[in-house]
Amino acid sequence: MMKAAVWVGNFKIEVQDKPKPIITNKHDALLRVTSTAICGSDLHLFGGYMPGMEKGDIMGHEFMGVVEEVGPDVKSIKIGDRVVACFDIACGHCGQCSNKLFSECDVTNSSDPQEDMYGHRTAGLFGFSHMTGGYAGGQADYARVPFADVNLIKVPSTLTDQQVLFLSDILCTAWHANELGEVKKGDVVAVWGAGPVGLLVVQCAQFRGAKRVILIDNAKYRLEFASQKLPGVELLDFGEHDTVKRLKEMVPNGPDVCIEAVGFHYAKSLMSKVEMAVGLQTDPADIINELIVSCRKGGIVSIVGVYAATANHFMIGPLMEKGLTLRAGQTPCQKYWDELLGYIESGKLDPTFIISHEPPLSDASHSYKMFNEKLDGCLKVVMHPTPA
Repeated sequence: MMKAAVWVGNFKIEVQDKPKPIITNKHDALLRVTSTAICGSDLHLFGGYMPGMEKGDIMGHEFMGVVEEVGPDVKSIKIGDRVVACFDIACGHCGQCSNKLFSECDVTNSSDPQEDMYGHRTAGLFGFSHMTGGYAGGQADYARVPFADVNLIKVPSTLTDQQVLFLSDILCTAWHANELGEVKKGDVVAVWGAGPVGLLVVQCAQFRGAKRVILIDNAKYRLEFASQKLPGVELLDFGEHDTVKRLKEMVPNGPDVCIEAVGFHYAKSLMSKVEMAVGLQTDPADIINELIVSCRKGGIVSIVGVYAATANHFMIGPLMEKGLTLRAGQTPCQKYWDELLGYIESGKLDPTFIISHEPPLSDASHSYKMFNEKLDGCLKVVMHPTPA
């Protein structure tokens, strides 16, 4: 048996005894988890906003650890290796994986409801509901990783867990947001959301040479933190200013790139809140519309915040008439792993600044509440299972 953080209902996480996973496929690896984080995407599941959750599901898609066992066909990973797992589960050999679209793998997600809803299935995702395969997550003492050669990266002993853990998702996602936006030297970039992903998006944009980066949120402690940790970032508090009007004052022609790092359960307008409450839509278009209206003509809108299904009142008119490019998608972590690990090793990128709390896994219930309700200056929670 092992301890694991499990979903038992909306806004309810419990640490329970669960069976220790076993290798069930010759390409599997079994990890003893050393560090595991709570992601903003986990809050979509925590609150019941994402369909497909079942009572007892093990949470978590950001985790790393030490390899305890490998299947007979695992080639590049061996027992004792210290590794990071990616949140997206790829087979490594289908057409999508061959094109480095690992998060769109054709093999690892068997969800018929998702195919019916989306037209195709995404890859399987760890700890992310049965819409994405129902895989047990990594907020546990142990985790099984399918296709270990594809979905694990070995990390050097010279780097701490804190330095490399976010290769599992959010550092790669921040880089992916910049890649989708084609952020380059001299660009003006606006970023919606000062959570962990948004903060890392700013760091990556600055590293890539953006001339100006504007960060938008209404949580004052997050904006103050950004001003301290990310020199040169410009702040826009939408609790004090209308976002679109203030951006127009700051950048009259509009930002070159607008990046959404918020996600679908943060509705701003009363209309969106009502329509979501009565089931007329699953996702608000409020924030995406702000990106579309604010972006310069011919600019790029990049969406890495998670969205589930349908959004009413989406402003397709200005998207088309302004000649904008809209890009979105779950991050193919494996595509960026080696490059980003190199930047971490050289000190060019340091994602550790976002970590605010490091409790034991046994405190998962409180940690979710703290992160969801933005208590105690919480920015990013990294939990540590009790060593075996």
